[in-house]
Amino acid sequence: MSDANHSNPLEIEITEPSRLNEQAAAALVIAGALVAVADRRVSPVERDEVISFIRDRDLAPHIGDDRLTAMFDELAERLEQPDFANVVIDTLRPVSDLALASHLMDLSERVAAADEDVHPHEVQAIKLLRLLTLVLPRAKQVPSGAVRADKPAASAG
Repeated sequence: MSDANHSNPLEIEITEPSRLNEQAAAALVIAGALVAVADRRVSPVERDEVISFIRDRDLAPHIGDDRLTAMFDELAERLEQPDFANVVIDTLRPVSDLALASHLMDLSERVAAADEDVHPHEVQAIKLLRLLTLVLPRAKQVPSGAVRADKPAASAG
């Protein structure tokens, strides 16, 4: 198995600073997907809850339902892999300085209740998200052209 076959296709999209809507949507989707996979059975009603939540609050107006659905399915699948924690952290980090924490928590609680059975592992996933929103390192804003790979940042001419 090569890394190329198992790399996250969203990685390029969600790390580009010009894609703030995509990054925020991915953060919301990962929160819902983490709770959905916590009990080992992802219900369509849980995915629908994620999309409804994002739509009802107009949190990703430029991203279509088909894209959100695909994003959910892809991230839910990635969360079943051993490196799921890295997937969550890497998805949340780019938007950690945005005011999404309350939305992430509200969404995760709604997803847990969506199938009318809040599993103890879903509660643990919500606690993990709460912790991550409190302690995740903030994304650093770097002006374009400010850092060059061929020149050390400390040298000042």
